[in-house]
Amino acid sequence: GDRYYGVFIGRILRRSVLLSLGAFAAMQNTVIAIAASLTSLAVALGIAYAAGYPGVGNQLAGSAAVGPVIAYAAGFAVVIQWIVFVPAYIYQTETYYDLTGSITYVIITLGTLIYRMAYSNRLEQTSNIRPIVSSVLVVIWAARLGSFLVRRIHRAGGKDGRFDKIKPSFAAFLAAWTIQGLWVFLTLLSVLILNTTVEDKELQWSDYLGWCVWLVGFSLEVISDNQKSQFNELRTGKWVEVGLWKYSRHPNYFGEIIIWVGQWIVGTSIYTGGQWVSVLSPLFVTLLLTKITGIPMLEKRADEKWGTDPDYQRYKKVVSVLLPLPRRVISDAYNLHSSGGDTTPAPVSPTRVDFDEPTPAQNSQAANSSVTAGRNP
Repeated sequence: GDRYYGVFIGRILRRSVLLSLGAFAAMQNTVIAIAASLTSLAVALGIAYAAGYPGVGNQLAGSAAVGPVIAYAAGFAVVIQWIVFVPAYIYQTETYYDLTGSITYVIITLGTLIYRMAYSNRLEQTSNIRPIVSSVLVVIWAARLGSFLVRRIHRAGGKDGRFDKIKPSFAAFLAAWTIQGLWVFLTLLSVLILNTTVEDKELQWSDYLGWCVWLVGFSLEVISDNQKSQFNELRTGKWVEVGLWKYSRHPNYFGEIIIWVGQWIVGTSIYTGGQWVSVLSPLFVTLLLTKITGIPMLEKRADEKWGTDPDYQRYKKVVSVLLPLPRRVISDAYNLHSSGGDTTPAPVSPTRVDFDEPTPAQNSQAANSSVTAGRNP
């Protein structure tokens, strides 16, 4: 009897320890998620104050007691996410996550532009061409992005595998939405500074250069996305290697980066003091797409699916990762049909499935990756 009693007590203790460890892990994840939300908000407000601090940033201020207008924009970008998060958590849906990000771009941009125009009218200033043009470009970009994301989530049945494991957690799901607010603010930073700067200057060569760079980037993004979409309709189960995709494995991301580089160039003629923090906009987009989410995530998925395919290995060797460049000329085993000495170049498969429509297995893998917002890779 003592032996069975001891086994019984041992099982109870073991289960208690496991439950305690599980509770501790859940509590630890909750704390991390809450810290991520608070950190995102603090970073956005901190950068906003750096750009608009009196005597340094030359920014519009609602009053001396509450700080620069750009700080309102930073806070509002996060608040919008929190508002939509409430029904999203209640109904456990991520359907409107990406769309909310796109709408936030438009609201924050137009809101700050309208405020600036009202301010300039009071001072009888009429030089609003620079912020108006840059803001219109943001709206055009966000409208195209939003429609693209809506179509994509519709094709996926309103589901996004990234959120499968975090939706049940209030803190984790909230952190995903809060981080999106920071994403939007940092991406828009250079345009927001234009829209909240007190004084303006006549248009200079840098403005025209910046808008031309933006047009190049936007064209690259639109053309490459369209080429990919048209190709995906073929359902070949291979990788894209047509059009711009023959010279870059991620031409749409390159276009995205160029878009925000162009917007930053536009403002270089008026930035002063803390406003030069605006360089964080193109740097953030570049870092995010090349090192954190975009390219690393998609390259990993592709390697898992086609890593043993000789044609895919050859494709990776001859095609640039990001910059559209002439295809490399190689001479190795990947160019041969067999190891028996056949020197006839192996055909390159001009195909690829749509990474924006991952398989269920890929969705499960993606769920383990960190959740991101904005333009989802």
